[in-house]
Amino acid sequence: MGVSPDILEEALALASLSTNVDGYISICGYGSLLSEKSARSTFPQLTNFRTARLTGFRRLFSIVGSFFFTHQIANLETQEIAGLSVEPCQGETIIVTVFDIHKTQVVPETLDGKPFTNPAVLCASYTDEEFFKFKCSEGREIYFQQYGECNIHKIWRDDVLPCRVYLRHCVLAAKSLGDEAYSNFLDHTFLADRKTTIQQYLEKMGTSIMEEEPPESLKTRYGG
Repeated sequence: MGVSPDILEEALALASLSTNVDGYISICGYGSLLSEKSARSTFPQLTNFRTARLTGFRRLFSIVGSFFFTHQIANLETQEIAGLSVEPCQGETIIVTVFDIHKTQVVPETLDGKPFTNPAVLCASYTDEEFFKFKCSEGREIYFQQYGECNIHKIWRDDVLPCRVYLRHCVLAAKSLGDEAYSNFLDHTFLADRKTTIQQYLEKMGTSIMEEEPPESLKTRYGG
């Protein structure tokens, strides 16, 4: 199954509508959501879980994940604090998962707890400036009230490394989808430097990352 490069924009447009023909949105998973078990921990009622090919994008471990700090799996000392994002890249193709959820399952809140009036889907990377302009209209002060204590002062960076538990989970999730998806993840997923593939990074790091078990609280979400 193929997925056109503009599926992310289509999903965003669909999410902004008050209604659609069947009330469902298709979501692309490229990191933790490569695992159906992990996807169901977030969207228990998802349907039609399948794999697809997304042309014109690449995966990057370039976004600092506040979730990793909350669950104490981030390592500030080594800068192993990054999660996955995707960005447009000519000539690249990634294998993703696609599943359908009812729009009522995706109703985010503002940082002060107010629900958005419409469902929303966040799929691709931003710059920090775009994030605060379009996704955090309350401003930087409210954001840093919640995340400043984690020393997260920049969200999208080129000097961070993958969170170990999260990387292990993504590798195992990709492997569970078959050889093609596994090879694609290793060879077409990059560190934040946009040069080093995950295959090269794992070879450099040895077996330690794949031996990094998630804490009990994340056994389902990040269990591969």
